[in-house]
Amino acid sequence: MAANHIDAPDWSTIPAPADDGAARHLLGRTIASVPLPATDGTAVDLSALPGWTVVYIYPRTGRPWEPNPDGWDLIPGARGCTPQSCSFRDHFAALQSLGVAHLFGLSTQDTEYQREASERLRLPFPLLSDQRLRMASAMQLPTFETAGMRLLKRLTLAIRNGVIEHTFYPVFPPDRSAADVMAWFKSRG
Repeated sequence: MAANHIDAPDWSTIPAPADDGAARHLLGRTIASVPLPATDGTAVDLSALPGWTVVYIYPRTGRPWEPNPDGWDLIPGARGCTPQSCSFRDHFAALQSLGVAHLFGLSTQDTEYQREASERLRLPFPLLSDQRLRMASAMQLPTFETAGMRLLKRLTLAIRNGVIEHTFYPVFPPDRSAADVMAWFKSRG
């Protein structure tokens, strides 16, 4: 069992998101050149990264001592950000062995908030902040609103040399996201 293992909820009690087509336009697009602050103190321009990059996009990471927004578990696809991050953490080395040169999580939370989550969950890769929704706007990423927050819908991008080669949308259950990405890379031979 990995350090800081997080038990996933019973996914059968959580509403699954439907494919609303909100990510269909992304396939084959070049990632916008929008430098994003990372939890490792750098600014990352996804459009400039060589090789394969995987970016899992998630609504928000909760904190164990703070309640989620009212009705959070009833929003299809909202629940599961921590189990998803832990899944990518636990499969990080396997993804690298499949040719993934860069792995990032991306949310609208600020870098300080993300840094706490990154340290608590012992993530071996940076989280990126799109707090000002610049990437979300430039790429027309799917979003939703709750409790006065505009958040990104859960989506994973496989990017090669700045071009989106594959999208995983909707992502459910979230703790299976990394395994789904690995299966796709393996299917490519």
